[in-house]
Amino acid sequence: MTDAAPSPVRRRPALPLARLARRPGEVRPAPIVPPANVAGRALVTVIGIMTFLASLTLGAVTLVSDTAATWESEIAREITVQIRPEDGLDMAAAIATVRQIALATPGVTSAEAMTDAATSRLLEPWLGADLELDELPVPRLVLIGIDENAPPDFTSLRVGLIAAVPQASLDDHRAWVSRLVSMANATVLVGIGILTLVLVATALTVVFATRGAMTGNRQIVEVLHFVGARPAFIAAEFERHFLKLGLFGSLAGGFVGLLLFLAMGYWTEVNQATPEADQISALFGSFAIGWKGYAGILCVVAVIGVLTAATSRWTVMRQLAAIDMLSPVES
Repeated sequence: MTDAAPSPVRRRPALPLARLARRPGEVRPAPIVPPANVAGRALVTVIGIMTFLASLTLGAVTLVSDTAATWESEIAREITVQIRPEDGLDMAAAIATVRQIALATPGVTSAEAMTDAATSRLLEPWLGADLELDELPVPRLVLIGIDENAPPDFTSLRVGLIAAVPQASLDDHRAWVSRLVSMANATVLVGIGILTLVLVATALTVVFATRGAMTGNRQIVEVLHFVGARPAFIAAEFERHFLKLGLFGSLAGGFVGLLLFLAMGYWTEVNQATPEADQISALFGSFAIGWKGYAGILCVVAVIGVLTAATSRWTVMRQLAAIDMLSPVES
């Protein structure tokens, strides 16, 4: 007599979501995910810190990019002609000749020699005040304004200046512009890399937090799953829970980031006369990230909130699929 084969475990058919909902007059069941616990508060703190770092990164990238664009525009609007002093050179006549040639060149909007007072201020940190420029072999500068939309032919202008005044040399600042653009591009790439790492770290944190929440409520999850609750229903419960946590943490971190940039902008505006503010203004202007920077921070807040919910849902669906693989085969 042979033993009868054990009958496979049968799972009940999936129930509609309305059957799992609370009926009128019934006591509301305990939620699948606890609304507030120590792990939830820790996750909110981590998401807030990650959002703050992402906001700082995005604001810094925006600030550097805008400042570099301003520098590039200012440099592109002006070139410099330097006239080296030599024995027998009539500096005044040489300056006049340079101005005449520059103004006759298409694409040049202005040509002004740097005054003795301005030149003295440039040399004052090294040579002291009350300089007598006529007694020193100091090169003189002619500042030439150019049209950004229709710049002159720099090669022809350089050849014409050297032919008329051999002691003159033209600096079109192209080397500085190239270095400036390279620095700005490198800063943007580094910022994008840091922002990506912050988002990846946030997603991994949510994955571990979701797994921990499922482990803490494993019995409830398995009972609901095996009695027919659809995976999408269970995942939606976790998704709503972690969406609230993600939005709360990201809003807190983004708000602190916005306050920091607003405070720095206000500080530089109020303390414009101090050396510290002058140095910051020389590097970053008014330290204002503009509406694009603030809009970017708000986008980061929304992205991190949505990323938290989506990562939680994805984790729950994978965990439920793993439970199905380990459970007995359905008939």
